[in-house]
Amino acid sequence: MTSSAEAPLPRWSLIVPPLAFVALVFAYGRDLNAVLLVLVCVGLGAAVTAAVHHAEVVAHRVGEPFGTLILAVAVTVIEVALIVTLMSSGGEKTASLARDTVFAAIMITCNGIVGLALLVGSLRHRVQEFRSHASGGALAVTLALVTLSLVLPTFTTSSSGPTFTGSQLAFAGIASLVMYGVFVFVQTKRHRDYFLPAGSDEDDHADAPSTRTALISLGLLVVCLVSVVGLAKTVSPALERGVAAIGAPQTLVGLIIALVVLLPETVAAVRAALRDRLQTSLNLALGSALASIGLTIPAIAVASIWLTGPLVLGLGPTEMVLLTLTGAVSMLTITSGRATVLQGAVHLMLFSAFLFLAVSP
Repeated sequence: MTSSAEAPLPRWSLIVPPLAFVALVFAYGRDLNAVLLVLVCVGLGAAVTAAVHHAEVVAHRVGEPFGTLILAVAVTVIEVALIVTLMSSGGEKTASLARDTVFAAIMITCNGIVGLALLVGSLRHRVQEFRSHASGGALAVTLALVTLSLVLPTFTTSSSGPTFTGSQLAFAGIASLVMYGVFVFVQTKRHRDYFLPAGSDEDDHADAPSTRTALISLGLLVVCLVSVVGLAKTVSPALERGVAAIGAPQTLVGLIIALVVLLPETVAAVRAALRDRLQTSLNLALGSALASIGLTIPAIAVASIWLTGPLVLGLGPTEMVLLTLTGAVSMLTITSGRATVLQGAVHLMLFSAFLFLAVSP
């Protein structure tokens, strides 16, 4: 029930989204000097902060797990649009862009976001509980999708290299979309209660904002997310020059952009863990991983109709080792239904190994 004395949205949360979008329009496509680079980075950080705030307002209105689903899908849709746009104009040098982006998203969400949420939450609350049957199901779908989409292309023989034929890519796209759709149905309808924070219910917090306030926040959330992705792309040339200057591989640029794009989910997941709502953190992390695969692969399958050049999807040996280790550790973490500092430290160490190997392959 909505309170008659509903608090208005903070003024800064109304001002930041349009200012960040104006900064994007002003800076997009330009070579950034030092001053513009600083302004773009400030706008990027402000847009991330505002995105988290508006996502929490929407989540408060619609309840869990719809709130986390909205944030995960919104970010992923914009990210997919960015991937397709870059691939349509990048030629052969973007052949592995979809693979690199999805794999980076898996490592960031399943090790970086999960590990950070487990660590900070356990430091404050010692032991946190969550619903293992819900998170275990999400992890099972994630591992199945990433194996079908990114591991199998390395071993198929109908086409040369780590690629799919047209029919194989179509099957992977349909399978990804179907499995993601079933997961969303289970999460939001069939077994919605599984994905609520353990030991709490939906009404254990203050009165929800009005529908009008929630719609305003939803619109501003979209503006923030567009600004985050666009500003991240705007700073990529400066990142490329910096990466080249230190002699690191260019794939590091995509990783850095992925880290920035996933900042809203990261901040929201950490804040939920600090409030002893670890299930919400896991919903965000695993939901983002699922959305990344479940929406990117079908979009790439459709876009391949007009895209030219090869489409590299198969992972290399190093990435497959990291993926296998991530799957094994994640299963052991989730099976217990209880989180301590130890699990958070292990996931963060795996994430550190991923970052280190991205710089020094």
